[in-house]
Amino acid sequence: MSERVAVVVGAGGDLGLATAVVLADAGFSVTAVDRTEKALDQLPDGIRQEVDDAAGAAGPASEVGRRTGAKVYSVDYRLAPEHPYPAAVDDALAAYEALLDNGIAPSDIVLAGESADGGLVVATLVNARDRGLPLPAAAYVMSPYADLTLAGASIDTRRAADPLLSRELLEPRVTDYTAGQDPALALISPVFADLSGLPPLLIQVGSHEVLLDDAVRLAQQAAGADVSVTLDVTPGVPHVFQAYGPLLDEATAALERAGQFLTARLRAGPRLFSPPGPVARSGRAARRPPRRGPEPRSSTGTPSA
Repeated sequence: MSERVAVVVGAGGDLGLATAVVLADAGFSVTAVDRTEKALDQLPDGIRQEVDDAAGAAGPASEVGRRTGAKVYSVDYRLAPEHPYPAAVDDALAAYEALLDNGIAPSDIVLAGESADGGLVVATLVNARDRGLPLPAAAYVMSPYADLTLAGASIDTRRAADPLLSRELLEPRVTDYTAGQDPALALISPVFADLSGLPPLLIQVGSHEVLLDDAVRLAQQAAGADVSVTLDVTPGVPHVFQAYGPLLDEATAALERAGQFLTARLRAGPRLFSPPGPVARSGRAARRPPRRGPEPRSSTGTPSA
């Protein structure tokens, strides 16, 4: 068996740590994330290791890596407002395609991410499915920001309980990211996407989050599409509580459950997740994005949430 690898794909930032792509083919521990321009040459087809936000990227992602025996790398994507939708969606798919093109079996890949990157993980699965690509073994999302229309009731009902996010904070980011596009588009707000044919999903969220309903509705959408989905709600904890492992027993327990979930799916071996019917359900033309490495994060850039 070959080595087990994890690639963290994400911009980090004030609303998130990183999106993770965990690749597994068997037996290595997590490595330090290296954010340098030269590191572009170390990974295939533009997969970029990043170090600037390494502390963030090495949070829940590295903990999941340790629990799956995986090596972790970080991959950046272009950020709004300089690079609005679909830049992040295209870059995430390009990174996933690069892994496939370099011989990584889809059954040895799981995607993971938190907050805005959690929504991007689900959008990447939908995008890959719609383009006819083989899908990974599973996905794990923490506190996913999956509805940029901000229609979930918890945006308002959990406002007093959430110390980190609010409608007032999120609304300007929606405008930055969508740049005039409909925020209800499937690849912008995957809570509205057709999720049929996707691999098993683990969705974790805290009950004190304004994004609680994003997670709940995403799980409902997946279940309605016959996707194997686990919704894991931890009471009384904040947004991306898994990042507080040294402080919260609940964080450690949630990461342990995530590690068990991912390890079980990776050990299950090859499975082909493909939807019935025609491709291109996302409303965009079914084309492969140009092969390129995601651009470096600018000093004024913001993530999609």
